[in-house]
Amino acid sequence: MGSIPVWAQAGLWGFVAGAALLIGAGIAYFVNVPQRLIAAVMAFGSGVLISALSFELMDEAYRKGGFDSTAIGFLGGAAVYTLANWVLARQGAKHRKRSGSQQPSEQQDSGSGLAIAVGALLDGIPESIVIGLSMLQGGAVSFVAVIAIFLSNIPEGLSSAAGMKKAGRSAAYIFGIWGGIAVTSGLAALVGYTVFQGFSEDVIAATTAIAAGAILAMLVDTMIPEAFEETHNFAGLITVAGFLASFVLSKMGG
Repeated sequence: MGSIPVWAQAGLWGFVAGAALLIGAGIAYFVNVPQRLIAAVMAFGSGVLISALSFELMDEAYRKGGFDSTAIGFLGGAAVYTLANWVLARQGAKHRKRSGSQQPSEQQDSGSGLAIAVGALLDGIPESIVIGLSMLQGGAVSFVAVIAIFLSNIPEGLSSAAGMKKAGRSAAYIFGIWGGIAVTSGLAALVGYTVFQGFSEDVIAATTAIAAGAILAMLVDTMIPEAFEETHNFAGLITVAGFLASFVLSKMGG
C-alpha cells in the first residue's frame, strides 16, 4: 500500500474494521443463528478486545505519556462513555447489543430507533480513532488493533442485528445503520491520524487511554451482559480463549 497516502490508508483500515459490523449484521439477518452461539461469539469478541486494550492501547499510552496522561485519559474515557450510554439507555438504547427480544420496537418506545443508532455509533468511534492513532509513528497500521477490532465487531453486528430484526426493524434500518457506521469508522480513523499529527506525545497517550477506557466501559455495559445471558458458566472460559488469541497476535505482531 506504499503508493496510497497514509491518511487514505488510515481511513481504509478504519472502514475495513468497521465493515465487520456489516458482515455480522448480514449473517444475523439472513441466517437464524442460535442465541447461545451468538452469545459465545460475543464472549470471544469481548476477550479479544480486553486483551487488545491491555497490551496494545494501555501499554502504548503508558510508554508515550506515563501514568498521569494514561490514568486521566482512561478514567475520563470511561466516564464520558458511561454518561453518554446512560442518556441513550433512557431513550431506549439500553439493549442495543442484545440478540433476544429485549430491544424495544418503535411502537413500544418512540425514538428508540434513533437512540439505538446513536448508541451503535458511540460504541464504534473510540475503536476506529485508535486505528488512526496507531499510524502516527512510521505510517504503518497496528494490524493487531485492526484484527482485534474486526474480530470483536462481527459478534457486535451479529447480536445487535438479530435483536433489531426481532423488534421488527426493517432491513433498510438495520443495514443503513451498520453501513453508515462502517463509513464513519473509516472517517474516525482518518481523523485519528490527521488531527493528532501535530499534538504532543502526552496528548496522543491520553487520547489512546480515553479510547481504551471507553472500550472497556462499552464491553461491560453492552457486550458482556449478552455473552453471560446465554452461555452462563462457559462465558468466562470463552472470554479467556478470546483474550489468549488476541494476546498471541500482539506478541507475534511485536
